[in-house]
Amino acid sequence: MNKTPYLIAATLLAITAGAALAQETAALAATGKPRAALDANKDGVIDRREAAAHPRLAGRFDQLDRNKDGKLQRDELPRMKHGRHGGRGGHGGFGFGFAGPDVDADKDGRISKAEALAAATARFERMDANKDGFIDQADREAWAKQRREAWFKAVDTDGDGKLSQAELDAAKARRGARAAGAPAPQPAAK
Repeated sequence: MNKTPYLIAATLLAITAGAALAQETAALAATGKPRAALDANKDGVIDRREAAAHPRLAGRFDQLDRNKDGKLQRDELPRMKHGRHGGRGGHGGFGFGFAGPDVDADKDGRISKAEALAAATARFERMDANKDGFIDQADREAWAKQRREAWFKAVDTDGDGKLSQAELDAAKARRGARAAGAPAPQPAAK
């Protein structure tokens, strides 16, 4: 039994459901109200006390509070990024499976069915490492191995094939800087 049509249909269903949810999220964001999970007292702004419950936001509070009134309005909050790991890997695109502005091929600010299908097909092709028309455990393992090797190569700044404590500390600092939204220090040249 050929499972490819079922996989494509499932992928398209996930993408279209995500697009609908993204539109709903955008509509809520357009109301001008801060995110409900952050605005504990529902007064329409995030104060320092509310931000304290979210360490990453609290750490950037002064930087985000552009008008220095001690409150974060909607326009001062960082834009939400969708993706795995709570935003890590969100590509600034449409969220929920749409990665980057390249999905919106005609740059009209909307994702058409054809664009969604092209994005899903491209993602499937990237994930199907052995190009057998299926994504299985072997494909996931190959993908994970490629990611581990790329990470190791990036962190092994002296290229000796071993990671020193200094190299690990530097990688951790870059990751922390990215999570906080600050420019990440660049690794030393090899």
